[in-house]
Amino acid sequence: MGIATYSVFANVRDFKELKADIWSEDSIPAVMKVHKKRYEIGLTLRGSHIREMRKKSYYIEFYSPNKFGKTNEIHLNAEYKDPSLVRNKLSLDFFSDLGVLSPKSQFVHLTINGKNEGVYLQLESVNEYFLTKRSLPKGSIFYAVDGDANFSLMSDLDEKPKESLQSGYETKVAYGKDEEALEYFIYNLNTWTNQEFEDNIEEHLEVDRYLAWLVGVICLQNFDGFVHNYALYRNSDTKCFELLPWDYDATWGRDVNGDEMESNYVRMEGFNTLTARLLAISKFKKQYIEKMNSALNHQFTVNYMKPKIEALHQLILPYVEKDPYIQHKLATFYQEPAFICDFIKDRAAYIRKSMKSF
Repeated sequence: MGIATYSVFANVRDFKELKADIWSEDSIPAVMKVHKKRYEIGLTLRGSHIREMRKKSYYIEFYSPNKFGKTNEIHLNAEYKDPSLVRNKLSLDFFSDLGVLSPKSQFVHLTINGKNEGVYLQLESVNEYFLTKRSLPKGSIFYAVDGDANFSLMSDLDEKPKESLQSGYETKVAYGKDEEALEYFIYNLNTWTNQEFEDNIEEHLEVDRYLAWLVGVICLQNFDGFVHNYALYRNSDTKCFELLPWDYDATWGRDVNGDEMESNYVRMEGFNTLTARLLAISKFKKQYIEKMNSALNHQFTVNYMKPKIEALHQLILPYVEKDPYIQHKLATFYQEPAFICDFIKDRAAYIRKSMKSF
């Protein structure tokens, strides 16, 4: 069983302009054909530093019909810096296994104007359709777009007081007065006494799921995950915030440049203000340790992960071997399943050692 082919067609001049002006946020009109069905779309480059890569990543918005797989937009990630191409998907699926709300993803083969563009990871957008597909209550969704999404009153960028407590966030879905609620949440978690924090935090945060998310970030060693690389959803029924992972290619032993990362690089205490305050409370720290032990005994093991890694590797192998952008990386690609399994062993051993004095 292979992967679907997405065939995109755009005016040649428009597409050349899109590739030439990589920082433009303007979309170009295009057509996408999937399984003999035709979609009118808007095509835009996506990402920040990845726009400078040889193999581009794309954002697609659907115009007619205006839905594709029960959503109105998708992201096609080149995963160019990840020599395995599977880290992002492995990570998002791993979070789901831990009970964390996480976007779905799947590999596709992309052609543009008949040219083979290689293997892409299709990422589900975290938007209102993400909520309705899961029968979740309405609520605002905030994207953490830079390091100021650190749950602190101070900027992560210049270590000065933030001009706004919404700094670091981009509102993807607005609902009610949730933007005010976000500011209120950040202000209080920084100013409550320890007792006030313990008494009140569960009325504003899905603590159990946050701790499950924390286990995921620590196991995968996503350094940016504490102040970036997440979406924040406020459930309109519970009035509580919940974190969802996003953009997790710099994991499983490699950094954002695809270089090897030592297995002890990220400490198990994490790095943001919210995590520090939670772990200062004994009952939450105990919950975290219990969840970490469970993950180390079940999901974060070579026995559990190896079949998943190898299945994804074999699924995309025929397409990777024909991908015009990554021929120089094939030798490394073939070795990545073993590399990731070695990381799991080393990282789990480091975490277990750290827990003895935690």
